[in-house]
Amino acid sequence: VAMRAEDVTILIGDNSVLARKQLKDAIVPFGISRILDAADGQEAVELYKEHVPDIVFLSLLMPEKDGATTISEIMEINPNADIIVVSSMGTQSQIKQTFQLGAKEFIQKPFHSQQITDILRSRLEGSV
Repeated sequence: VAMRAEDVTILIGDNSVLARKQLKDAIVPFGISRILDAADGQEAVELYKEHVPDIVFLSLLMPEKDGATTISEIMEINPNADIIVVSSMGTQSQIKQTFQLGAKEFIQKPFHSQQITDILRSRLEGSV
């Protein structure tokens, strides 16, 4: 189901302040203003529970809870969660594991804002 940008909530889970800022910079031009920030896996799960965001961008390397655990817990809350893994490390087995756990896409860091744009475009109605 296509969503309207003004209705969308996005959660970014990454312990890197810079990575969160880069993701935000790619998201904001779409007119999406509800962007939640989590600096670790535990915080990401708590924010997910509270807000049930439409799209989650998630790093695999995070303190408190790693990406795999975080994905599993979010999928328990909502089996239809739209999780996009954005990570600098990604062996084939790790990438495969994230998909098995329920992630929809995998983006390798350093990412290009175009990759984020493409993902958002595919999910938002009437976006250019």
